[in-house]
Amino acid sequence: MNIGDRVRLLHGNEEGVITKISAGGRVEVEIEDGFRIPAMKNELAIISAVERQYFGGEKAPVLDKIDNKLTPKSAKEEGLFLAYLPINDKDHSIYLCNNSERDYMVMASEVFGGNSQTIIAERIQTKSSKKLGEKSIQDFEEWPTLLIQFFPIHPRIEKTQPSFERRLKFKASAFFKSKGVVPVLDKSGYVFKVSDQVREIDIKQLNEELNPQIKEAKITFQKPPKEIDLHIEQLTKDHSLMSNSEMLRLQMDTFEKNLNYAIASGMDEISFIHGIGNGVLKKEIHKYLSQLGNIKYFQDTQKSRFGYGATLVRIS
Repeated sequence: MNIGDRVRLLHGNEEGVITKISAGGRVEVEIEDGFRIPAMKNELAIISAVERQYFGGEKAPVLDKIDNKLTPKSAKEEGLFLAYLPINDKDHSIYLCNNSERDYMVMASEVFGGNSQTIIAERIQTKSSKKLGEKSIQDFEEWPTLLIQFFPIHPRIEKTQPSFERRLKFKASAFFKSKGVVPVLDKSGYVFKVSDQVREIDIKQLNEELNPQIKEAKITFQKPPKEIDLHIEQLTKDHSLMSNSEMLRLQMDTFEKNLNYAIASGMDEISFIHGIGNGVLKKEIHKYLSQLGNIKYFQDTQKSRFGYGATLVRIS
């Protein structure tokens, strides 16, 4: 068994992907909903591609051997791609591939909390690739968040294309399902299109960050809506690549920001729709509210038209 193998528990219905292998035959498996469970190797069975095709109706992928005469359509798709190409059964090379019609200035950094390390900062020409480094699958859980910023190059007077960025922190269940043929390189690997679901870079804000002597604008607080939906699919399109802790952090950041705006703008009350689920988000919200002195009270409330649980906050 190796990290990335899809397995089934022999004494249960759970299936998932191996994310960690420890001494003594103990492994960690990430199941479909993103949770990780410990197990022993002798409690697991590897699910082969042939088995999934026969019983589950899936087509068995043929990715290890590629016929250049039958190049898959995905290898011709235009855009910008991040690819992990296997060197051996453990190590992978990381490439950024530009299969678009435009050159880009690219800055890629590994993010460690409030710190970061720049990997590359250079021009990547159209129909070319750039190696960013190498990573070991054994250290998959410790891979830092990857921040990639793209600045389009305009060789002539034309409509300005927006600059954009992507932040990537992989979940095992999503990463190991992404096998495909890498554009430009025409090789098999784990491939991700990074020019989709992007966030545009605010050039004005970037200039202010690079020039701290510029006087900061006066901070104004926008009055938030009376009801804030904290369901993760309402906050980001990239939640499939986020861990449970990252999703909770984003939900709490949204809650805290809107609560502060509500207080600053003089609102009497505000409701946060957190759902029922396993109750973790609700517990964190109530814990935070109980520590504030300018809250009259808060209570559970049922948002009947949404069918979700919610918390009503009365502001003093």
